Amino acid sequence: MSHAYVVGQVTVHDPERWMEYVARVPATLTPWGGELLMRGQRTQVLAGQPGHPNLVVLRFPDRDAVAQWYASPAYQALIPLRDAAAQVDLAAYEG
Repeated sequence: MSHAYVVGQVTVHDPERWMEYVARVPATLTPWGGELLMRGQRTQVLAGQPGHPNLVVLRFPDRDAVAQWYASPAYQALIPLRDAAAQVDLAAYEG
């Protein structure tokens, strides 16, 4: 069974605001079957030139769940906080 994943590459500019955002995101995932798989900081560059030092990976049941989560009023309300706290590049994948 394949899933859909959201991968975020992150550079935090305001740690206090970022921690508030991080604390509020999990409640937005639950209605769509989403879960946090990992959140971490880069420890070593093995190849290439990664642009952000932090990474987050979310898993959802399917692409529709990703789209519904991202468009949900609960998550949309967090985007201004996210953007004030960090530069975030998000992409969705199937796998």
